[in-house]
Amino acid sequence: MQNKEKEEYMDQSFRDSIGTVDEEGKRKWVYPKKPKGKLYNARTWVSIFLLAILFSGPFIRIDGQPLLLINIIERKFVIFGQIFWPQDFYIFVLIMLAGVLFIVLFTVVFGRLFCGWVCPQTIFMEMVFRKIEYWIEGDFKHQKRLNDGPWNGEKIRKKVLKHGIFFLISFIISNTFLAYIIGSEALIDIITDNPMNHIGGLVSILIFTGVFYWVFSWFREQVCIVACPYGRLQSVMLDRNSIVVAYDYIRGEIRGKFKKNEDRTQANKGDCIDCNQCVDVCPTGIDIRNGTQLECVNCTACIDACDHMMESVGLPKGLIRYDSEEGIVNKSAKKFTPRSIGYSIVLLLIMGLVSFLLISRTDVDASILKTPGQQYQKRENNQVSNLYNYKIINKTFEEIPAEIRMMEGEGEIQYIGNNQELIIPSESMAEGTFFLIRNMDDIEDRNTKVRLGIYSKEGELLDEVKTSFAAPVKRKK
Repeated sequence: MQNKEKEEYMDQSFRDSIGTVDEEGKRKWVYPKKPKGKLYNARTWVSIFLLAILFSGPFIRIDGQPLLLINIIERKFVIFGQIFWPQDFYIFVLIMLAGVLFIVLFTVVFGRLFCGWVCPQTIFMEMVFRKIEYWIEGDFKHQKRLNDGPWNGEKIRKKVLKHGIFFLISFIISNTFLAYIIGSEALIDIITDNPMNHIGGLVSILIFTGVFYWVFSWFREQVCIVACPYGRLQSVMLDRNSIVVAYDYIRGEIRGKFKKNEDRTQANKGDCIDCNQCVDVCPTGIDIRNGTQLECVNCTACIDACDHMMESVGLPKGLIRYDSEEGIVNKSAKKFTPRSIGYSIVLLLIMGLVSFLLISRTDVDASILKTPGQQYQKRENNQVSNLYNYKIINKTFEEIPAEIRMMEGEGEIQYIGNNQELIIPSESMAEGTFFLIRNMDDIEDRNTKVRLGIYSKEGELLDEVKTSFAAPVKRKK
């Protein structure tokens, strides 16, 4: 059969509706068959690894600091043991931008690989909650029969057990995410303390637990189909060269049931034996043979199911596989397109910039400004002073004794207040005022640019600030 005829053979009417909604607009519950195969096993190990990182992350320490902390309340962020403050927000924005471009690039080149292998929704749904469901209620046919059956002792027992475990796991997930916000130590203190002392926090945790429980027990695949914008954006990002989970319709059509010792070419049949196994295992309820669809999360369950059936009937595996439309039609190897190359270059540039900013990032961030409304002050011995306000943020986890001094020229720093020493607390900020006193003979202009350095007691330059120094105009002799 010619390619054109095969393309016309494929019915496109499925794109007019969503596979999980019937003609009356009601939810069609998806009962996917329990998947098995090499790719499913590989995804299981990847999921175990990622889940181990997720749940152990709050307790992993680098130089005594958490691996990841996103404390929005206190505006404190720790990434790989390095603390970031709001003043470093531009670095965070660049990192997020690089992350978005990374996902876009991978979608252009590898389709929705992220969704099938790394996405938390897919990992929790397919590798945690769905496995528990199979363990308690059995495979897809047993689940459907149980749900359609009467509320007898067996059904009540299995439903209570399943939903009880679902709620418990949702509660653990909520507490894990809370640990990434307030820190594991604070979470342990709350857990070991009297719950009545933390009513607000407990209510919040229960609300988030309810949200997770609702998502994984009822909303399920609708997150990927309805709520997540990524599935809809893929139609913009994918092209004929993008690698996706694809059905080889050139080889597979026309579909026909398998008959032993039959010459399928003579019978005008393709390699697809129309066993429907790829549909049975799909967690979003689609038929991959209809082509690339927004509901497909590239979970590879259909690849394993099809390979098993092809092996069983003695036909070559790979009827459903990772491939591109260009690869299926023209049997061409994957090539980088100008668009993917362009995305890669932009991504590398941003990652290079982020790396430079991280490497050149200082331990302190200083702001020194002239006190508003204050003019210069004439002093004895032909001296003049300006009043300044300073704010110095310590981004490290240790207290820093420091001092402010001029980097060029002569000048004396005189702090205002009881403490005549500058101590910058760890993970905090020091602020105050000081006079900068200079000799009139060293000043040429009414407004002179000066460079002030913040030095440690060991003499190390921590940061520098440029400001101005006002003085009276010298009278000409």
